[in-house]
Amino acid sequence: MQAAANRLFRSGFFRCALLTGFAGLAASAIAISSMIQSAENILSQYLDTGERLLWSGRSRGGIRFRAQDAFLIPFSIAWCSFAIFWEVNAIRMGAPFFFKLWGIPFVCVGLFFVFGRFWYDAYSRARTTYGVTNERIIIISSFFSRQTKSLPLRNLADISLAQRNDGSGTITFGPTHLMNNLAPAGAWPGMGRYAPPAFDLIERAKDVYDIIRNAQKAAYTNAHGESGNRPPIIIAAQGPGH
Repeated sequence: MQAAANRLFRSGFFRCALLTGFAGLAASAIAISSMIQSAENILSQYLDTGERLLWSGRSRGGIRFRAQDAFLIPFSIAWCSFAIFWEVNAIRMGAPFFFKLWGIPFVCVGLFFVFGRFWYDAYSRARTTYGVTNERIIIISSFFSRQTKSLPLRNLADISLAQRNDGSGTITFGPTHLMNNLAPAGAWPGMGRYAPPAFDLIERAKDVYDIIRNAQKAAYTNAHGESGNRPPIIIAAQGPGH
């Protein structure tokens, strides 16, 4: 009985490993194929009349570690180890079928935390396009379906830059939620709803940040230049804040 259970256990994990490997290869192939169309070509389809594209790009590709991984990696290893320990013992001890079944979701969650989330994060970044125009910020994601998010430059009040030593970094538009500090958007499906819009892990982040700030100042100047009836004192009062 125990030998049969052990064979079943090994066979199940062998199949799981094969499926995980094939899923990873498929995700990589799809991500690479999505990079054939340049970011500029994708963004040009969404530009309004008279709108100019100032910068376009994507996140850095491949598996990337973040500051939150200092907590998530040990936690995920501990979770996955305990879940596998439970499942192995349930099979070896001939536990009822319910107890054997009970541990499988926890093992799957643990394997995703240890391995799968890095594939999910890389796949999501590979299918996200960023753009800066003279009027707005554009973020286009196509994980399951293509979604477009536009942020008018004149309405952006909180722009932050987190830069790495190699010049790459993340530009965030808006305040950061506590949940996003504990687990980034790529840590688990659905975590992106807690994250503010951002240019995630882009190259030459400081240069892009300067482009955004200059475009924002130009948009602000053009807006006030068109509204000639606005009292000068209001313009002077608002100027230092921008």
